[in-house]
Amino acid sequence: TANFSEQVVESFPSDISTGIYYGWACVGNGDVHKMVLSIGWNPFYRNTKKSVETHIIHTFKEDFYGEILSIVIIGYIRPEKNFDSLDALISAIQEDIEEAKRQLDLPEHLKLKYNNFFHLREGKIVNNH
Repeated sequence: TANFSEQVVESFPSDISTGIYYGWACVGNGDVHKMVLSIGWNPFYRNTKKSVETHIIHTFKEDFYGEILSIVIIGYIRPEKNFDSLDALISAIQEDIEEAKRQLDLPEHLKLKYNNFFHLREGKIVNNH
């Protein structure tokens, strides 16, 4: 899981709904992977600040702290909600991952994995980010 900084979170459109999304993610100049994205307050953990957390559906060999994380949000899975237990939260996350995998395998979503956005020259700024 990769968390965006407060500065990046504040730059997200103010009208984007909280909840769980799916899409594509790329760390540095690496490969593009499926991802699930949580935008919101994480009520189970009683966060006081809005967060954006990316769960990349891939096992990395090492940490990637300090790398640039590029994402493309493709679709919405469900609204943010609280859970009665950590097990219930984990179960919902697993269901979200499976739904993201199903959606991202659709041809119209799969083609976005190869978008030029992920292959920009290193260090190039796009849309002020």
